[in-house]
Amino acid sequence: MTATTRRMAPVDEQMTVLMAGTEFGDPGTRQTMERELRARLEEDRPLRVYCGFDPTKVDLHLGHTVPMRKLRQFQEFGHEVTFLVGSFTALIGDPTGKDKTRPMLTPEEIAENAQTYTDQAFHILDRESTRIMFNGDWLSKLTFADVIRLTANYTVAQFLRRENFQKRYDGGDPIHVSEFLYAMMQAYDAMHMDTDVQIGGTDQTFNLLAGRQLQEANGKRPQVCITTPILVGTDGHEKMSKSLGNYIGITEPPNDMFGKAMSIPDESIVEYFTLVTYLRPDEIEGIRVALEDGSLRPIDAKKRLARTITAIFHGEAAGDAALEYFESTFQRRETPDEMPEFALDAPVPLVDLAVDAGLAGSKGEVRRLVQGGGVQVNGEKVDDPATQVGPGDELRVGRHRFLRLVQK
Repeated sequence: MTATTRRMAPVDEQMTVLMAGTEFGDPGTRQTMERELRARLEEDRPLRVYCGFDPTKVDLHLGHTVPMRKLRQFQEFGHEVTFLVGSFTALIGDPTGKDKTRPMLTPEEIAENAQTYTDQAFHILDRESTRIMFNGDWLSKLTFADVIRLTANYTVAQFLRRENFQKRYDGGDPIHVSEFLYAMMQAYDAMHMDTDVQIGGTDQTFNLLAGRQLQEANGKRPQVCITTPILVGTDGHEKMSKSLGNYIGITEPPNDMFGKAMSIPDESIVEYFTLVTYLRPDEIEGIRVALEDGSLRPIDAKKRLARTITAIFHGEAAGDAALEYFESTFQRRETPDEMPEFALDAPVPLVDLAVDAGLAGSKGEVRRLVQGGGVQVNGEKVDDPATQVGPGDELRVGRHRFLRLVQK
């Protein structure tokens, strides 16, 4: 049975997976995109889906893989996925999120980076069913008259409403006309490929919507825009970035990748599972619920997360080895095999347990020890004396006080 005649997965199943981990600027936009995506899925045909990547860097981090993961989900449902290399748009550089003009790359730099990008992308995408295209193949052929007709679809006011352009305009910083053209070229990509769905980060919303506008102006059905959140870094606050040092590179050695994943804050666990792993929404919801009700400890959730991420990029065996390395090197470092045990039947606040078990003379002492970084639970420093601890946890207070909690 051919790809055009086979039945696709049930629409509700596809919608659950494809809309998971998406983020839109307002409820109205989400409702519009959900409605239009459902209508296309109900046509029971492979959709034409793409995401564009300007090869402006050589090494990718997990943040770059978020839209790739969404592409892979479409791919697994049998849709036609295109990895579009911005071989022409990279000559200008995307002004999104920039407070100044991005330096232009040479064609040679772009070609070299593009090869690295695609090689790394196939850690996520299925190489055999991914179509690689280069927008220079059509954008470079536009005449000056073509460009004039393209610009007639937009107004200067539209662009100045963009936050980054508005900020630069108000500050008297230069905005080059070529930067206005970037969104128009991306819009032309969508029209040229007759796209059903375009994927991008939330910082790409303006450019994706520009594609809808151009398609409509040329009598085409406007594409569905699927936007994904910007992944927070390992610090739990700022966007993942190499310049900030809060990144996990996808070519890093397995043990380094695992260790960095273990450093993310507890409140980011579910977000990471959602945006960078292959777990389905129902599995992730189970993890979220278990974390909330205390039946799953954050350290155990993070170990599963770190192992999953490492396995994605290095294989299952490497994921297992990195887990063992972490447990033996960090969790069990200088921890005696035999230690005193304290029985309890339910999780309790650390500050109470430490006093009850004789690890500290008062709650004030516990708080001072925590503030000074002198308390560890399962090998990780604790920064909140109210942290819940329970059976199965191992505590270290100072250098030489250890306690293993067991079920009463």
